[in-house]
Amino acid sequence: MTRRTVLFSPGDRPDMCRKAPSTGADTVVFDLEDAVAPPRKAEARTAVADLLADGSFDPEAEVAVRVDADPATDLDALAGADRLDAVMVPKADAETVPRVAEALDARGLSIPILALIETATGVLDAREVAATPAVDALCFGAEDLAADLGATRTGEGTEVLYARERVVVAARAGGVEAVDTVYTDLDDHEGLREETRFAATLGYDGKMVVHPGQVAVVHDALAPDPDEVAWAERVLTAREDADREGRGVFAVDGEMIDAPLIARAERILDRVPDDG
Repeated sequence: MTRRTVLFSPGDRPDMCRKAPSTGADTVVFDLEDAVAPPRKAEARTAVADLLADGSFDPEAEVAVRVDADPATDLDALAGADRLDAVMVPKADAETVPRVAEALDARGLSIPILALIETATGVLDAREVAATPAVDALCFGAEDLAADLGATRTGEGTEVLYARERVVVAARAGGVEAVDTVYTDLDDHEGLREETRFAATLGYDGKMVVHPGQVAVVHDALAPDPDEVAWAERVLTAREDADREGRGVFAVDGEMIDAPLIARAERILDRVPDDG
């Protein structure tokens, strides 16, 4: 699947968790970590476990749970869940991710890990994390990373640009998806749209979101415009003709097309919405 949007919902708000899949997000994450105050952790575990064991809860979205970096208590509470599709690991690095993978194996849970890269160590370990067999996506967390670095967050984001690029490069090298950081200004949809488009130019597949109102904005921003789609379709049609004629290089609209541009055309068409 392509995770265009990964929507967080606090684990201690089962009403919000139950509604989250109806927002249209590709993945919903029931958060047992940062979104839940320590005194409410046990209550949140019970609420999420009950929801995931409820046979009437059968959403179309992928359902994940963000566990603590030391996941044993959370995973024990979720052991009887009928609907748990993935686990998100916070502060993911070369030590925490294998530990969570082992904990999943010990409980017979063959589900993917979404590794949240949000520390300096995690950024440096990103290539190793992406190569872990259980990992299916790298998610970039700029806010926690900036805090870990002692950096000041700016609108331009230059203070986290190196890390943002390193994470997507590691994801591509590991053959896993790359999901960009959250946009924290909930009322600034135009800013969210621009940042999503920028993330796409870096190679990101999707974006984490913290409010249902951000889902449609991100999906719209990731969808290619009609001119891009038309170009990609011309390229792939011409590729078929070139294949029949035994040519590896051909021209479209006066532009030489080879393997990298063919890959770009395929990626554009992969981003066309199912109803588009």
